[in-house]
Amino acid sequence: MTPEEFPLLADVFPALTANILRLLDPDDTVLIDQVPALRYHGVCTCTPTCQNLLTSPQGSGTPYLRELEENDEPMIWLSLDPTATVIVDIEVLDGRVL
Repeated sequence: MTPEEFPLLADVFPALTANILRLLDPDDTVLIDQVPALRYHGVCTCTPTCQNLLTSPQGSGTPYLRELEENDEPMIWLSLDPTATVIVDIEVLDGRVL
């Protein structure tokens, strides 16, 4: 499949997409601008218990992480590419954001 053939994350998980946009720092325009165009590549299959939502091909993740919090409670982790500017997968820590 080409990247354009994957559905938009916003179409598959509209509430999650809205929450990511709400929780990102308003000054983080690099990440904010890309959220509406993120493609959903499915659930990560690296281990049987991994539930990360892939926004790029499997294996694109790196150790760069952006934690999104609400009231000092971690809600979502965004894994970023090596430049720390592209979201490659999303881990939802609190199922209420879905």
